[in-house]
Amino acid sequence: MARAMANEVREGRGAGPNKDYVLLDLTHLEPAVIDAKLPDITEFARTYLGVEPYTEPVPVFPTAHYAMGGIPTNIKAEVLRDNDTVVPGLYAAGECACVSVHGANRLGTNSLLDINVFGKRAGIYAVEYAKDAKFVDVPEDAIAETVKLIEHMRNATGTEKIAVIRKELQDTMDKNAQVYRTEESLNEALDKIKELRKRYEHIQVQDRGMRFNTDLLEAIELGFLLDLAEVLAFTARERRESRGGHFREDYETRDDEKFMVHSMAYKTESDIKIDWKPVTITNYPPMERKY
Repeated sequence: MARAMANEVREGRGAGPNKDYVLLDLTHLEPAVIDAKLPDITEFARTYLGVEPYTEPVPVFPTAHYAMGGIPTNIKAEVLRDNDTVVPGLYAAGECACVSVHGANRLGTNSLLDINVFGKRAGIYAVEYAKDAKFVDVPEDAIAETVKLIEHMRNATGTEKIAVIRKELQDTMDKNAQVYRTEESLNEALDKIKELRKRYEHIQVQDRGMRFNTDLLEAIELGFLLDLAEVLAFTARERRESRGGHFREDYETRDDEKFMVHSMAYKTESDIKIDWKPVTITNYPPMERKY
């Protein structure tokens, strides 16, 4: 997508339906100034877009900065099976985890809280657990499910292309499940995800190799992306209010009576089960955003 945008800009084809790109124009600056003050931006533009910032405008487009939510844990970084039940010996920290300390109004600096505070706690409590933990028997077929998944994907000979499904998934999530959402848009996203799941069963993996197989990696990753997209759209639809980074155009106000809770999603054999986890309020009670 990024390279296509860059080519259209370079060839003067940036105008037209669905092509109102935002461009960063640095061409009025001296190259020495650009190199001194914007080294990262210019290097990214050259490496990933094939654009020369000295002489060409750079396309600007959205990307993910931080993942809100994740694997539920307690303050010891122990993974929770539900609101209360600990999974013995399993710990999570960082962006994959959700300790529920900052909710929907996450600030940028809380990335450091996640990894520095709870990363350290995960290490401390994992060592503490390991000191007294008893060895358990490992099943003879412990890797069977993973091997089956990999081999099934590696030998997939369908007609659907991985990149095409991934692009359609990106497009529907960007259009229908971004910050501003409605019941209609989220239902549209869920319908599209359902369609893509069926098509995913008929994907084709061209690289059959056993080493550094990025085609295989992307095929497996796409299945997980479909899972996460469905969880996001489903829980967003069920939260019929606006709060923090989640804004519903059909429910513009915050509803503390119903939704002062964390969304908990559980994958079942056929669907997603949603539950709620109470919010623990300590020194800083939630307040309405005034700006």
